[in-house]
Amino acid sequence: MLLTVQWKDDSLILIDQTKLPTKLSYVYCKSYQDVAAAIKQMIVRGAPAIGVAAAFGLVLAARRSNSRNIGSLLKDLNKAYNLIRSTRPTAINLQWGLDRLMRKIQNIQSVSKVKQIMLDEAIQMAEEDIFINRSMGSIGEILFSDGDTIMTHCNAGSLATVAYGTALGVIRSAKESGKKIHVIATETRPVMQGSRLTAFELQYDNIDVSLIPDTAVGYVMTKGGIKHVIVGADRILHTGHVFNKIGTYQIAVLAKNHNIPFYVAAPLSSFDLKNDIDDIVIEERSKEEVTKIGKKNIAPTNIKVINPSFDITPPDLITSIITEKGIISPPYKTNIKIMMNTK
Repeated sequence: MLLTVQWKDDSLILIDQTKLPTKLSYVYCKSYQDVAAAIKQMIVRGAPAIGVAAAFGLVLAARRSNSRNIGSLLKDLNKAYNLIRSTRPTAINLQWGLDRLMRKIQNIQSVSKVKQIMLDEAIQMAEEDIFINRSMGSIGEILFSDGDTIMTHCNAGSLATVAYGTALGVIRSAKESGKKIHVIATETRPVMQGSRLTAFELQYDNIDVSLIPDTAVGYVMTKGGIKHVIVGADRILHTGHVFNKIGTYQIAVLAKNHNIPFYVAAPLSSFDLKNDIDDIVIEERSKEEVTKIGKKNIAPTNIKVINPSFDITPPDLITSIITEKGIISPPYKTNIKIMMNTK
C-alpha cells in the first residue's frame, strides 16, 4: 500500500504525484513554505492528504521558528496558517487540518510544549486517516457484489489520503473480502488523475482496472456492465451537495439516467455544516493545464480558457454517502446532521 504522507527525520515526506505514473519519487519538505508549494503544485493532492499535509506544515512552522515566547510563536504560526490555507480554497480538509492543530494549542504558554503537542497531534491525524479509511472501506464494501464492475472518477485512493483511500478504499476492501471487482477509471482531464494516479495505484495493488476517456462515460454505461459509480469528495455541505473533481456532476447525471447507483465516500472531516453553495470558492486553475500536454501546445495561442478544478453534484443524484461511522441515505439534510452528532 502506498504511503503518501509520512513524517521522518524532522521532515514531511510526500510522494511526488506530478511524476507518476512513470516515476515513483518523493519530495522532502523542510519548511512550511515547502508544504504550501507542494499543495499548490499538486505534488500532494486529495482532500484527506492535504489536510494532514497542512497540519505537518504548521508543525514545520513551529519547529523552524526561533521565537522564545508564545506570542511571537503564534505570529509565526498565523503567517504559516494563512499561506497554507490560501493554496487550495475548495477542499475543506485543508482548513480542518490547520484548525485542528491551532485548537490543540489554545491556552498553552510553553513554546517547547506547543511544538511537541503539534507534532504529536499531526502524527495522530495521519494514523487516524488510515484507520478511518479502513473503517469506511469495510462499511461501504457491503454495497458491492462479487463480479461487479465499478466506475470511479479522479483519484480517491491511497494517493489522495495518507494511505488506503476513500472511494478506492471501499473498492480495496471489497477485494480484500474476497470479491472479484473490476474498475473502470476515467482519465480525468485536464490533469489526468485517473490515468496517471488511479490506474497506477490499482495496478500497483493488483486490482483489475480499465482506463477510459472522460468522453466515453455515457457510451460505456449504455453497454450495461457498470453496476455502481463511486467517487470521493473535497467538501460535502449540510444539504448533501458534493464538491468533487470537475466532471463528477456529469457522471452523476449519466448514472441517474442509466439507473446506476452513485455513491460518495468521504470522511466526516470533509463535511461542512456551516456554509451554503454560494459561500464556497471553486478553484480556477491555470489555463496551461488545458492548452498544453507537457510542454506541447494543443490549443491556439491566446485562447480564452475556463478551467474549474471542481464541480457540484446535487443530493438528488446521490444514492448514498459512505463515511467511517456508517452509510448516509436521503434525506441528506436530516441524516447528515444525525450522523455528525453520533458519538
